Amino acid sequence: MPLQKVLLKPGVNRENTRYTNEGGWYESDKVRFRQGTPEKIGGWARISAATFRGVCRSLWNWVTLGSQNLLGVGTNLKFYIENGGVYYDITPIRAQYTLTNPFTTNGTTTVTVTHTGGGFLNNAFVTFYGGTAVGGQTITGEYQITFVDQNTYTITIASAATTATGGGTVYAVYQINPGPEYAVPLTGWGAGGWGLGTWGNGVTSNDALRIWNQVNWGEDLVYGPRGSPLYYWDASIGIQNVSVSIDITTDVVTTAINLPDATPITLSTTGALPTGVLPGVVYYTKYLSPTTFNLALTPGGAAINFTGTQFGTQSISPRGVLLSKLNGADAYVPLYQNTMTVSDANRFLLVFGTNDYSSTVLDPMLIRWSDQESLTTWYPAVTNQAGSVRLSHGSEIITVLQSRQEIVVFTDQALYALQYLGPPYVWGTQLLVDNVSIASPGAASIASGVTYWMGVDKFYKYDGRVQTLRCDLRQYIYSDISPTQFDQIVSGTNEGFNEVWWFYCSQDSTTIDKYVIYNYAEDLWYYGSMARTAWLDSGLRNYPIAATYSNNIVNHEFGVDDNETATTQPIVASITSSQYDIGDGHNFAFVYRMLPDLTFRGSTAGTTPAVTMYLQGLNNSGSGVTQSGNAGVAYSGQAPSVINVDQYTGQIYIRIRGRQMQMQLTSNTIDTQWQRGAPRIDIRPDGRR
Repeated sequence: MPLQKVLLKPGVNRENTRYTNEGGWYESDKVRFRQGTPEKIGGWARISAATFRGVCRSLWNWVTLGSQNLLGVGTNLKFYIENGGVYYDITPIRAQYTLTNPFTTNGTTTVTVTHTGGGFLNNAFVTFYGGTAVGGQTITGEYQITFVDQNTYTITIASAATTATGGGTVYAVYQINPGPEYAVPLTGWGAGGWGLGTWGNGVTSNDALRIWNQVNWGEDLVYGPRGSPLYYWDASIGIQNVSVSIDITTDVVTTAINLPDATPITLSTTGALPTGVLPGVVYYTKYLSPTTFNLALTPGGAAINFTGTQFGTQSISPRGVLLSKLNGADAYVPLYQNTMTVSDANRFLLVFGTNDYSSTVLDPMLIRWSDQESLTTWYPAVTNQAGSVRLSHGSEIITVLQSRQEIVVFTDQALYALQYLGPPYVWGTQLLVDNVSIASPGAASIASGVTYWMGVDKFYKYDGRVQTLRCDLRQYIYSDISPTQFDQIVSGTNEGFNEVWWFYCSQDSTTIDKYVIYNYAEDLWYYGSMARTAWLDSGLRNYPIAATYSNNIVNHEFGVDDNETATTQPIVASITSSQYDIGDGHNFAFVYRMLPDLTFRGSTAGTTPAVTMYLQGLNNSGSGVTQSGNAGVAYSGQAPSVINVDQYTGQIYIRIRGRQMQMQLTSNTIDTQWQRGAPRIDIRPDGRR
């Protein structure tokens, strides 16, 4: 018989059997489709050798007026701002306490700290200031807490201390408590909501993982964990400690940056602050000149008189402060937020899932917004545009996305559009569709003006009307997804390739290990294995970026290899076809050679990239692979050179017999990029058995 060209339908389809999907693709990993043919995806590389603590679930990119390109990085342990590959810790302060002789040492590097009713949790962070040596060691600086009970915890110091109890007067500054890195199943009485379950029997629920919400207000940042208060980071203070000089005789503080009157700040020290001020406490500037000021306990309050002695370096901390601490903040700043955004229309800060006015109870269906161009005015009046509205369809607001002329609001049951109307209603809601779901706060993305999201049992899109998104992998994805880890699902766009990505936990995993991609330009699906906990495709960065379990950020579509760590690793990519036959498989077929068709364009110059092509034979659909032949296909052009010509192994000889056959293409070497074309096989009938 003449050579037969093997052209397969683009996209991966697992909604039926391998044989039913004849002429298509059935399995893929780290492969995408371009103009109908499969190619290996681009590589990735860490942005720097620096790392952060915890698992990152939130990324936000913006640029300051000083042209600093900043990236907010929220993990389950801390919150950072990345700039130039360095992660700066701006985790807010929860509380500050003065302790007396809190340390007990035991001859090792483990120190027990006694703090009755301190409100700390395991893995929280505390910074100690002042104090005297105990067991031969002076305990100052930041430490991570190991929880013992409600009144005690342990820390680890650098050098062993002899057995002793003491420390004198110690100032303990606690950062806000951490959250779980994944959803922790809870079972028993109190695990579910009020009234759930039968009398005397508990129900099952999850301790939600830590997810940070963040959005820039001009060059500043408003941020906070889901279910927690709002915090404010001031770009004029910056991302590092700002040294100050405190004059005890004149009560004047001098610094190198310009701070307006009544700016809220917190202080830190490498030694001791003068009497009258403490580390971790919010103070307000009393303007004297652009770089000099007094300090007050309240905006416009009396200047603090400094006494005593001080030593070490005194600094203004870059950590954010409660939004309610801003100068002019009214008594109705939200106590909680489940998510938030800043509207492009007339600039309002909107919070979703919050407390009502004069209430301390979180209402998960309530939306509130500040006055226009204000972070501090929240109580509605005839002189402002602050207000609120409560949604009715669903039990909680899950997430929001800002679209062209509306804010799309997802509840656990419905989809709403929130639009600016102007006074007196200010913002109005419209129910777009009921009885739809969304898998997680991170499961929705906007690409080319269309909203795509992953529900708990299928995919959707909203382009003016809500539609079920056709998915060739729906059965495969939802039969291999962890039902207790939906909250970890994260999505993002890869605009350069017209793709929306979703990352999720497979059936028995508590960490993200799988992904699925929808190519909206070609209406194709493909999938694979990859661990990414957050994703952002920002026009302010050169590449899409993602967070990894290596506690760093990587640039995607950068190079052709895996450079998540300092050691370059190959990206193992593969794609396998469905089964095909001669006629309806009445006769066996015999193949003895294959003529590859592919390109290595994009591979690293000066190398010899290669792939392996497999042809696998089956006696019937249920027999499994009975014969398999493979051979390497390597670039054969001149090296070193730019690999931009199609020169490779011309033909490979294999001997495969079967009623049905399937083709596979794999690569597992560094420096390799490839795209498959239309290979040909020498195939002929070979009897009936």
